[in-house]
Amino acid sequence: MRLGIYGGSFDPVHDGHLALARACQRQAALDEVWFTPTAVQPLKQKGPHATDAERVAMLQLAINSEPAWRICKLEIERGGVSYTVDTLRQLHEELPEAVLFFLMGADAVADVPHWREPTETFRLATPLVVRRAGEPDPDLAALRNVCAANKQPRLIEMPPVAASSTEIRRRAATGEPLDDLVPPAIAAYITFHKLYR
Repeated sequence: MRLGIYGGSFDPVHDGHLALARACQRQAALDEVWFTPTAVQPLKQKGPHATDAERVAMLQLAINSEPAWRICKLEIERGGVSYTVDTLRQLHEELPEAVLFFLMGADAVADVPHWREPTETFRLATPLVVRRAGEPDPDLAALRNVCAANKQPRLIEMPPVAASSTEIRRRAATGEPLDDLVPPAIAAYITFHKLYR
């Protein structure tokens, strides 16, 4: 199985996240994509705004119509700071036959040298680096240096999507509409539960 692991806060999940997963699934011929919400991101120590349960519930609503998409709760169940290398190690042990890919936005490439055990991370999984249409090609030199020879980064093209979790939280706080940034079910969930107010 070709398995894509997509980590992030997903606070909340939005159209950009879904477009990224779809682009990776198609262009890298992934059998499944597992959305893996972090407990606490090492480079964003403030932590998520919505609860773990709320973030998982929104993810479930977002992926309901995609049979090859799943939610992986390893990091939430583990708690504390979430390190990609720990998650990939665990998945590699539990699914030794799976070929692992790690989905990441081009903006995350610059942070890779600051990750915990980046060389081990990209021994376990091939990075799929997603570039939004209209953006310049990311500098992959530092990433290539920490990747195993058979797991060199692959560039994935994605259509432009003007959605960010920060903007969604800002709009939710002021009661502005969210329909152009998230699926309708997510907008309804945020409004009903008064999230990010």
